[in-house]
Amino acid sequence: MSLADLQTCRVLVADDHPLLLRGLADLLQATGEIDLVEATGSGTRALAVIRERQPDVAVLDVSMPDLGGLAILRAIREGGWPVRVIFLSATMTGRQIAEAIGLGVWGLLLKDYAADSLLDCLRQVVTGRKWLPEDLVAKAKRGGGVDIGGEIAGLTPREKEISALVCRGFSNKAIAGMVGSTEGTVSIHLHNIYRKLDISSRTTLATLFVKYQSQISDTF
Repeated sequence: MSLADLQTCRVLVADDHPLLLRGLADLLQATGEIDLVEATGSGTRALAVIRERQPDVAVLDVSMPDLGGLAILRAIREGGWPVRVIFLSATMTGRQIAEAIGLGVWGLLLKDYAADSLLDCLRQVVTGRKWLPEDLVAKAKRGGGVDIGGEIAGLTPREKEISALVCRGFSNKAIAGMVGSTEGTVSIHLHNIYRKLDISSRTTLATLFVKYQSQISDTF
């Protein structure tokens, strides 16, 4: 499959599964039309390469042990770098998909179909069109309908307290001083909050908590 009409496309690939990473790297190199900037199993390394070399496209695993795709996408957006992101995932929740779309992801690929679809996805993304399968977008819409109030109500009192302080823009260090804890303990609480709410950022937590507080206010 040729990408000649796209000229040379500079691509970075990051996935912590070595076999998949090698397979995708080989697939891209075999085209002869793609400049594989780097293939790495580290999200931290991927972000460093993106910052330094700014490839045209970054193909990123959503979940990596050190730094996941959503965090990298947020950094790209905050940095204003002209890098288009395609996410790879074995499974993505509706909320993760909704967050990715909100952050401006260009493509979504399930790992089971990556070998068959990646080149078509790249062709579409490089020419300025998004690759967002209808079934995944529908899943995002269903995920957006979750009862956030019920989920936040299920947090512990300390988790709610920390969520409220995050909503007010305080750092982990500042929150630790305000609740009489350590910065490390606050980080652990935040990790648990993210896991329970199926989110991955302070911005999303703040948005959800504002909605929760609004729901509570409307009941009185």
